[in-house]
Amino acid sequence: MTQRILHIGKFFPPHRGGMESFLADLVHTQRAQGLDSHAIVHGQVLPDDPPWLRRVPVQAQLIYAPIALGFRAALVRAIRDIQPDVLHLHLPNNSAFWALTLASARQIPWVVHWHSDVIVSDERMALRLAYTLYRPFEQAVLDKAERIIVTSQPYLQASEPLRRWRHKCAVVPLGITPGLPPLTGSTPQPRWLPGRLKLLSIGRLAHYKGFETLIRAVSGAPQLQLIIAGQGESMAQLQALVNASTAPGAIPNVQLLGEISENDKHQLLDSCDAFCLASIERTEAFGMVLLEAMAHGKPCLVSDLPGSGMSWVVESSSAGLSHLPPGDADAWREALEPLAHQPQLLKQWGAQGRQALHECFSIVACARALAAQYRVALNESLPQIQSPKHASTLIVIPARNEAATIGQVVSALIAAGWSNIFVIDDHSTDDTGNIARRAGATVARPVLPLGAWGGMQLGVRHAWAQGFGAVITMDADGQHEVQEIPSLVAGSVRADVVIGAHPERASRLRQIAWRWFRAIAGFELRDLTSGFRYYNRPAIDILAADEATLLDYQDVGVLLLLRKAGLRIVEVPVSMNTRQVGRSRIFYSWFSVGRYMVTTTLLCLARWQVSPNPRRP
Repeated sequence: MTQRILHIGKFFPPHRGGMESFLADLVHTQRAQGLDSHAIVHGQVLPDDPPWLRRVPVQAQLIYAPIALGFRAALVRAIRDIQPDVLHLHLPNNSAFWALTLASARQIPWVVHWHSDVIVSDERMALRLAYTLYRPFEQAVLDKAERIIVTSQPYLQASEPLRRWRHKCAVVPLGITPGLPPLTGSTPQPRWLPGRLKLLSIGRLAHYKGFETLIRAVSGAPQLQLIIAGQGESMAQLQALVNASTAPGAIPNVQLLGEISENDKHQLLDSCDAFCLASIERTEAFGMVLLEAMAHGKPCLVSDLPGSGMSWVVESSSAGLSHLPPGDADAWREALEPLAHQPQLLKQWGAQGRQALHECFSIVACARALAAQYRVALNESLPQIQSPKHASTLIVIPARNEAATIGQVVSALIAAGWSNIFVIDDHSTDDTGNIARRAGATVARPVLPLGAWGGMQLGVRHAWAQGFGAVITMDADGQHEVQEIPSLVAGSVRADVVIGAHPERASRLRQIAWRWFRAIAGFELRDLTSGFRYYNRPAIDILAADEATLLDYQDVGVLLLLRKAGLRIVEVPVSMNTRQVGRSRIFYSWFSVGRYMVTTTLLCLARWQVSPNPRRP
């Protein structure tokens, strides 16, 4: 039967904003995918509103919060008329709290979409006081929710309000429609100045957007020009800064356009050289406008703001620079000025961003991932429909006490279309297995502890028995982003085994051990202990055999076994979330390195027997 979804949102277009645009795209896409999706939001009713959209008039605005006295009654009517299977609450949104007071709402499973924390500071005392009243209701909603959707893993890791509820969180990146709207009319005035690197920034003129940083970075730099589009409470302050930064009689190379139309926004995105987002506060949780810039094939330059999804979006897409210090105008200028002479690099970043948008950040993929989360909330089994390129691949994840991250890893895999996920819960003492299962993975808990290779081989044997054509092994702790899996798959065109390499993580002790093993074994690989690997069917046949069960130090033993069988092994570079890496489990002392060198020497001296036809597990 068709699922009925009722979204409780804040606003809806034509009201401007990333959260509003996303909700509109999501509802349209869900309805196109067969869900009976509805929305209730704030705002005046418009003549052309569709029947599935309900707007509730706002009587007042209190510290960014709309006050709509009729919202509770309107929600009662919406639940009665629609009879939804799921309530999808978009937070922050004070009106969503009315659902706590309704028996009809509490009987329905809730999915909470966590767009942003409420960020308070000493400078904004009114907001700080308001949040003390808001927080108990916020936590009550999170307690009632079956699933909580977070837009990026960095944001989830940094979110204090979500800390208690990570066991039911899933990471689903936001998405947009990748295509571009038709452009009409001429490029909006003022025009770009000739011979300058054309920089664009768009957003509400608010304190957290970091526009002051961009203005100070660009002002006085003759090869740079910056246009800022948007309206807000900081307009007068920013214009005064532009005036003060411009020499008397000179043409300003920073211009504030104020509010612009959607058509003008896309005209500017189409004509600029690069898009900048210099936000200084985690209120900028994701940066939807980055996806719009990527749709136009424009490189993105963003602040490396801890706990925000901005740098994660750009870094995972290879779409630009993601390491620029928040609020540091000098560092921004040092990064921007060389780009005026590097058009090919800008073009490359833009192309990579556009490709990533289609592969990872489309609204279609987002809606499908949310549909899977609805089914989890309803305690239904996940659909096993996959694209052909994913259908024959099993993702194998050994895990021990990884409750903090396993749910996000599994959810990100499902969002990317990899729904054949096999988690080996290797005698965890926390809730790893249940969290992985709720997120959508198949979970096995062996009778005896297996260790890293034992868990991997259990997954490989499962893949062999079920007829999978490939296995990808990966960590449960979020070190490797799911977006790196295509790099492994691409390498399989020329090899049977592909290793995801990130040698930059190597400590001095690890480098010593690796150099020793490379010298005695003859391997040219740079990241020997990486467990982020792709194995095709011939490799699965070898690794499912009894001989592979005897291996220790699987990182190198597996390589020796596969080379003895004549299989081709290649290494591909991948990015790694090194912030997740703690103390090495192998190379933590000179004694551990010595033991590793002795063991690997014995492995190289051993006789290897390879059975091409393993007995059935």
